[in-house]
Amino acid sequence: MRGFFSNIKGDAFGGITAGVVALPLALAFGVSSGLGPSAGLYGAIFISFFAALFGGTNTQISGPTAPMTAVSMVVIASIVVASDGDVNKALPSILMVFFLAGLIQVGLGLVGVGKYIKYIPYPVVSGFMTAIGVIILLTQILPSLGYSPKEDMEYVNQFKPQAEEIILENILKEEAGEGLLVLEDFKETIRRAGNITEADILRESKTLAAKYASGTIGAVKVMPRALRNINWLELILSLGTIIIIFGFRKISKAVPSTLVALVAMSGIAIGFGLDYKPIEQIPEGLPVPKLEMFSHFNLGSISPYIFSALTLALLGAIDSLLTSIVADNMTKTKHKPNRELVGQGIGNSIAAVFGGIPGAGATIRTVVNINAGGKTRLSGMIAGVLLLFILLALGPIASKIPAAVLSGILITVGIGVMDYKGLKAIPILPKDIFLGPVKLSSEVLIMIIVLLLSTFWDLIFAVGIGLLISCLMFMKLIGDLTAERSEVGPLKEEAWPDEIDFPKNLKDKVFVKHIKGPLFFGSTSEFEQLYKQIPEGAETVVIRLSRMQYMDQTGLYVMEDALQDLRVKGVDIIFVGLLKQPRYMMERVNIIPGFIPEERIFKSFKAYLMSLSK
Repeated sequence: MRGFFSNIKGDAFGGITAGVVALPLALAFGVSSGLGPSAGLYGAIFISFFAALFGGTNTQISGPTAPMTAVSMVVIASIVVASDGDVNKALPSILMVFFLAGLIQVGLGLVGVGKYIKYIPYPVVSGFMTAIGVIILLTQILPSLGYSPKEDMEYVNQFKPQAEEIILENILKEEAGEGLLVLEDFKETIRRAGNITEADILRESKTLAAKYASGTIGAVKVMPRALRNINWLELILSLGTIIIIFGFRKISKAVPSTLVALVAMSGIAIGFGLDYKPIEQIPEGLPVPKLEMFSHFNLGSISPYIFSALTLALLGAIDSLLTSIVADNMTKTKHKPNRELVGQGIGNSIAAVFGGIPGAGATIRTVVNINAGGKTRLSGMIAGVLLLFILLALGPIASKIPAAVLSGILITVGIGVMDYKGLKAIPILPKDIFLGPVKLSSEVLIMIIVLLLSTFWDLIFAVGIGLLISCLMFMKLIGDLTAERSEVGPLKEEAWPDEIDFPKNLKDKVFVKHIKGPLFFGSTSEFEQLYKQIPEGAETVVIRLSRMQYMDQTGLYVMEDALQDLRVKGVDIIFVGLLKQPRYMMERVNIIPGFIPEERIFKSFKAYLMSLSK
């Protein structure tokens, strides 16, 4: 406890400063997610406090982040659509997915996955982060223009025929479930259809309009309508916010520019009594647990989203541990990755119970905390408590913030979150593969694939496909390098230093094959043609294996086939320098002693030469 309170003054300054920085971002991420500003604020409060309390990075400040919000937005939109466009109806399932994501993170930490996160290829991370920025930009342009598809009645009316079809289809489903549907008599159907009002059709039409305009593709589709229906007041508020954020950073970094923009533009809008669109009302009082997520739990409603929960957990782990590395570099300390995952998981689970969106370690807020003097976990906890105080004291005032101001803040976040380091490297990375007639860099290709798939299809599958392509390209590269280094030719052309004194009278009769690396499924193509490499007149093949540290099942069977070919050809086979793992594999399928008896296995080439002199 003495260490915990050893830096109270510094932790207090760090926590308060980080909390102030987190406030506008929490509100903006909450609005962007689709659950409203309170969800972002609740997430920031509980994740910051509990991730700091139980985590493994002393100076980490956690809360909603751009990547986590982008994935959460997709999950929320999917469940809302499946719930007939009713957010309240969808909320228990949404929060349960977030709760499961937190539990998965705890599990990942307990089983020790934290140390493996660093092996995710950079092109995948780069493409994903840039895609997050593009997604935020595309989805925030509409609210920055003051355009809402649900309020554009000309656009909404286009969906009325489809809305009527859906309503009628729902009536038929209800009757079928109640056993009332009789094909010979549609009286009950007609009666229920007669109860449908214009308000019902309009409500369903608005739901469809919002659905088709959601996401990046939807935003692109309705962009022309938005540009024809600009609300100039909302656009000015958004542009003013962006200008202040980027401009104030050049003046001073002591005060968070996002907070300056939030206060300044909101003050102008409220002070001059402008007719702007405010954000959703932030509930007053302490956050209340959403226990209906447990009481109304339905496995069927969340089972399609379990993979989404896993993705949120993995993304949060990557996001947090990358920030932990930044914190380590700044403080010259060493974080505990698995403990950090447990802390993040606990924070996300508790946040979900109170209706908050999930989050992770936030790099900018962590850097601010360290620069302001934060050194222990107390700083992150203070940041959470400060946000709770702001909620209780300033909730009614915060509810008057213009929605366009938060859109402006999010646009700057989208611009900032892109991986410009990776983008700048595109023209200079070596071109190592051919795509048809075009030669390009495999790493650039992976980054672009992840970027495009994440932006216009699915964040979850994009990362999976990126990882798969990265693994395949890596295996091909290792296979090519192994084959390239595994020299082929008669002994006199490829002699190693210990082969120089090989008896001259045997050089034309003995072929030495060097294997300079693992024999696995990515490197077997050259070896499996071994019998074709043997020069005419060779009676013995010496296979040198001292650099073959590993052999997988594919390599094992390729070796077996090659040895079988040599046996049929009447060639004698010698193993030199066989290592432990490959030997174990060969013993499993009786290559040893079936093909190669013990007397044909030598520890070194010198031992083999000595056997020739006997």
